[in-house]
Amino acid sequence: MDPDDGGPVGTASGGTASVGDSTTERIAALRARLVTPMPDDRLWGWIWPLLITAFAAFLRFNRLSVPNALIFDELYYAKDAWSILQHGVEWNWATYFPNADAQIIAGHTSFQFPCSGTACAEFVVQPPVGKLLIAVGEWIYGLTSLGWRLAPAIFGTLAILVMCRVARRLTRSTLLGCVAGLLLSLDGLEFVLSRTGILDIFLMFFVLASFGCLVVDRDVSRLKLAEAVILHPSDRAGPRLGIRKWRIAAGILIGLACATKQYGAWYILAFVGLCLAWDIGARRTAGLRDYVRGALVRDGKWLPVTFGVIPLVTYIATWSGWLITSTGYDRNYAQLNGVNTPIIAPLYSLFQYHKEMLQFGLGLSARHPYMSQPWDWFVISRPVAFFWTSYTDAAGLHVAKTGTTGPYVQEVLAIGNPAIWWVSIPAMIFCLGWWLTRRDWRAGAALLGVAAGWATWLPFVSRTKFYYYALEFEPFMIICIVLCLGLIIGPATARLPRRAIGTALAGTYVLAALILFWYFYPVLAGKIIPYPDWLSHMWYPGWI
Repeated sequence: MDPDDGGPVGTASGGTASVGDSTTERIAALRARLVTPMPDDRLWGWIWPLLITAFAAFLRFNRLSVPNALIFDELYYAKDAWSILQHGVEWNWATYFPNADAQIIAGHTSFQFPCSGTACAEFVVQPPVGKLLIAVGEWIYGLTSLGWRLAPAIFGTLAILVMCRVARRLTRSTLLGCVAGLLLSLDGLEFVLSRTGILDIFLMFFVLASFGCLVVDRDVSRLKLAEAVILHPSDRAGPRLGIRKWRIAAGILIGLACATKQYGAWYILAFVGLCLAWDIGARRTAGLRDYVRGALVRDGKWLPVTFGVIPLVTYIATWSGWLITSTGYDRNYAQLNGVNTPIIAPLYSLFQYHKEMLQFGLGLSARHPYMSQPWDWFVISRPVAFFWTSYTDAAGLHVAKTGTTGPYVQEVLAIGNPAIWWVSIPAMIFCLGWWLTRRDWRAGAALLGVAAGWATWLPFVSRTKFYYYALEFEPFMIICIVLCLGLIIGPATARLPRRAIGTALAGTYVLAALILFWYFYPVLAGKIIPYPDWLSHMWYPGWI
C-alpha cells in the first residue's frame, strides 16, 4: 500500500523535470507518479465480485418474505410506500385504519380512505426516495412482505458489488476488494437491513456509491492533470480541469442519500473535505508550487456546484409527488399564509415542512427499549430486535399465550457480526496511526467516512438513537479492516514464507467471520428454533 504524494517533480511554471526525450514519456512518468496502476486482472476483477454478489443475493432473497409480518419500522414505511403508489404522497393510516396491520397480513389491500385532500395527509419526517423504491416492489408484488422487502434486498445486494469494486480500486488488489465485499455480505446488520422494508439500506448504498465515484474521479483527474501539466503548462497554480463528470455523479448520489434520510448531509461536508485534500495532494505531487491556490481556485470553484447545487436540485426533484399533488402534509401552507406566486409558493411550503421535520428530529427523545448511544455501536451492546415471537410447536402454527414463552422462538435480530465490529476497533485505531505517520490517503478517507456517520451523532445525547443507524458508515469501517489485512498479507514483492503466513492469518480471520455469520443466521433470518438454542445466541444481557 502506498502512502500519498511524494515530493515535487515539477518546476515553478508547471512543467516537469526532464524524464525522457519525448513528451509522451514525460506524461507517462508523471502519471506513474500520480496514479498507482490498477491490477491487470481486469476480467477477474469483475468475475470474482459478481460471484460474491451472487452469493450475497442468494442469502438475501432466500426466504425474503419470512416472517410474514410488519416488523419494526415496516409498520410505517410499507404503508407510506403504498400510499405514495396509490396517491402520490403519504396518507394517514393510523386514524382511519387502526387494524391495518392485521388486514395487510391477511391480504387486504383495498383501503378506501374516508377523507379527501389534506385531511388525509400524514406528517412524515423522512424524505421520499426510500419509500419510492419500496413502492416499486409493492407495485410488482403488492402490499405483501415480499413487495416491501424487494427493493431493500436488491440494493443490499448491489452494495456488495459496489463494495468489491470500490475496495479494489482503493487497494489496487482484486483479492482485497473481494474480501471487503465478502465481509459486508457476511455482516448480520447489513443482512437484516437488506431484508427489511426500512430506509437505512438505501442510505448506505447511496453514500457508498457516491464515495466510489469520488475514488474513480481521483484517479481520472490525476491522469488528466499529468497530461495538462506537460502539454499545457500554465502558472504556478497549474491548469484548470473544469467540472468533472464523476463528481457530478457523486453529487447526484449524495443528493439521493439525503433524500432517503437527511443524515446523509453530513457526508456532503466530508466529501468536500476529501475532494479538497485530494486536489491539493495531486497538484503538490505534480510539482506545482502554488498547489493550494490551484486546488481551491482552479478545482474548488466547482465544488459548490457538484456538492451544493446538484445535491439540492436532486433532493427537491425527489419531492415531485408532494409538489405536484395538493394532498401532502403542509402542501398548502404558503397559500394559507398569503403566498400565491407560482413555483415560489410550493417551495415555500416545502421549506416550512422541513422546518417542522427538523424540529421533530432534533427534539425526538422518547425512551425506547432498544435505544442506544453511538459509543455502544462498535461493541454491539444493544442490537435491535426487529421481530420476536414464541410458539408452542416447531412449525410455528400456534403462538404461545400472551405473557408466556413457548418452547420455540422466532427472532429477527439486527446485530452485526462480532468478527467484523469488534475487530474494527483495533483496525481503526491502527489506521489512525498509519495515517498520521505514513499519510496513507486511504486510511484517512476510510476514517473520515466513519466519523461522518458516527461522530456526528455524539452531540445529540438525548436524541433517541438505534444501533442500526451505524449501517451508513459500516463500509468505511470494513475498508479499515481490509487495509490492515493487506498489511498482514504483505506486498507482492515479499518473500514467500512472509506472504504465506500473512495470507493464512487473513484467511483465518475471514473464515471466522463466515462461521459467526452461519452461527447467528437463525436469529438473523427469522428461523424457528428451540428456546434454549435461541438463548445460547444471546451472549450478553443487552442482546435480549
